[in-house]
Amino acid sequence: MSSAQDPFYIVKEEIQDSIDKLQSTFHKWERISPGMGDQVHVTKEILANCGSIEWQVDELEKAVTVAAKDPALYGIDEAELERRRRWTSNARTQVRNVKTGVLAGKGNAGAGNASEVRRELMRMPNSTEANRYDQYGGRDDDGFVQSESDRQMLLIKQQDEELDELSKSVQRIGGVGLTIHDELVAQERIIDELGTEMDSTKNRLDFVQKKVGMVMKKAGAKGQMMMICFLLVLFIILFVLVFLT
Repeated sequence: MSSAQDPFYIVKEEIQDSIDKLQSTFHKWERISPGMGDQVHVTKEILANCGSIEWQVDELEKAVTVAAKDPALYGIDEAELERRRRWTSNARTQVRNVKTGVLAGKGNAGAGNASEVRRELMRMPNSTEANRYDQYGGRDDDGFVQSESDRQMLLIKQQDEELDELSKSVQRIGGVGLTIHDELVAQERIIDELGTEMDSTKNRLDFVQKKVGMVMKKAGAKGQMMMICFLLVLFIILFVLVFLT
């Protein structure tokens, strides 16, 4: 990802602009004579800006920490992470130096005025923090948030594609299951038909056996012997026809 598109550098430029303006205001503060009413007003402005910039640097450091957990996901390496950590540390040092200089006053001549400044700051309303969050909360790393949103959308799209493939696989398995069900139903129908035919054949055999029994009973012993001889002759004829011809 290029520096122009990287959310870190977008936010970095905004913070650097704020630091430059802060230092310019600090130089203006240094030129104000002690005891003038403008000094207290400018001091409040500088300290409020210091708090805002420190908060922005904190948020940027959190983003760097998140990126450090999986650098490959964000397309950066360890060297780039180290450069980003170094820049945030340097930015924090610049803000701290300005804040320390304001609170300390301008040497011995400003010692009494510094105490007055501290007393004034103690009377500052608690809305300073709220104003700071109101001013920068809406901006909250718009570029970084957009990048994260794009990444989440890409992940959702990939999950949708995987779900589509899974749905197709389930449909194919369902089709195979229906085919197997149809085959089982057809085989069950064939078995039922075979069972019906076997029952019919058994009934016909029982009927024939009864008829044969009745004939044998009516024919008596002489008739039975003649029938046996007839069947034996018939068997011999069939054997000769099958095996000897």
